[in-house]
Amino acid sequence: MKKRRALITGITGQDGSYLAELLLEKGYDVHGLIRRSSRDPLVRLSSLKDQVVFHYGDLRDLAALERAIAQSDPHEIYNLAAQSDVGISFKVPEETYEINYAGVGRLVDAAMRHNPDVRIYQASTSEMFGATPPPQHDESPMLPVSPYGIAKHKAHEDYVKGYRERHGLFICSGILFNHESPRRGEHFVTRKITISLAKIQAGQQERLMLGNLNAKRDWGYAPDYVHAMWLMLQQDRPQDFVIATGKQRSVREFLALAAAAIGMPLTFEGSGEKEVGRDASGTVRVAVDPRHYRPSEVHSLLGNAKKAMRVLKWKPKVSFAELVRIMAEADLKAVRDGLKVS
Repeated sequence: MKKRRALITGITGQDGSYLAELLLEKGYDVHGLIRRSSRDPLVRLSSLKDQVVFHYGDLRDLAALERAIAQSDPHEIYNLAAQSDVGISFKVPEETYEINYAGVGRLVDAAMRHNPDVRIYQASTSEMFGATPPPQHDESPMLPVSPYGIAKHKAHEDYVKGYRERHGLFICSGILFNHESPRRGEHFVTRKITISLAKIQAGQQERLMLGNLNAKRDWGYAPDYVHAMWLMLQQDRPQDFVIATGKQRSVREFLALAAAAIGMPLTFEGSGEKEVGRDASGTVRVAVDPRHYRPSEVHSLLGNAKKAMRVLKWKPKVSFAELVRIMAEADLKAVRDGLKVS
């Protein structure tokens, strides 16, 4: 029996690296689309360099996409590439639209021309729900409030639902709620917290400045979530699924657990812009900076993944507390070992 072949766009990111590991464990031939970068793009894939075939290109370059698809000849495509920072999307809305919407169209069209029977996974997002009150489930209305959420929603409507209905393409969206790990990008709030606390504990940083501590998210563990991606493409018919833990925590709760995990418990006082977190000596280690607020904030995300649990037989394995501990301890070790974190 011939090995399955998969092409992963965004393979150098958190999800892409975990997905590559999963597919290799399952015996796939794995191909990845990567962008040229002055920094080492394979930092998350150092142990897999010799097991993955890499193709240079991005979602803005149709010729590169066509070449990568022709050379990899995939049975499955996982589109994880994106301008993935919600906050940055307000500053670069056109770039966000070009990658997160138009880029999806280029990829899907090229894939369908090469092989109409290819199976495609589209990385969608809970940010598409936006202003919709929680809990958000597979049938909830989508009211995105950021350029990131808007572009992802339009791609979901036009290229996932649209191509599935008009062309019979096997394409599905994973509407993933926040999922984290030690491989999370350093500009995301969870990783910013764990890196900064590690540096404070090591005497390399005085204080951590954050935005809205009351923002609530449904946080899960990234390796659990990439397993759900794979399961979606193994079904008899394409469907969209919310992937979430069904439990909601605030930024403050994440912060408190992370600090406690590395032996630096915090006590919070004040509210709003005047809230601070003090360590055992009374030193302010965390403060609020309004400059970190988003122009339009999604205050509360809470997913209902009952459909995924029923159809895919999927459920999260790692708890919130365990997730935070894994991240906090990993960054503290990295800081103490002198590894580069920023």
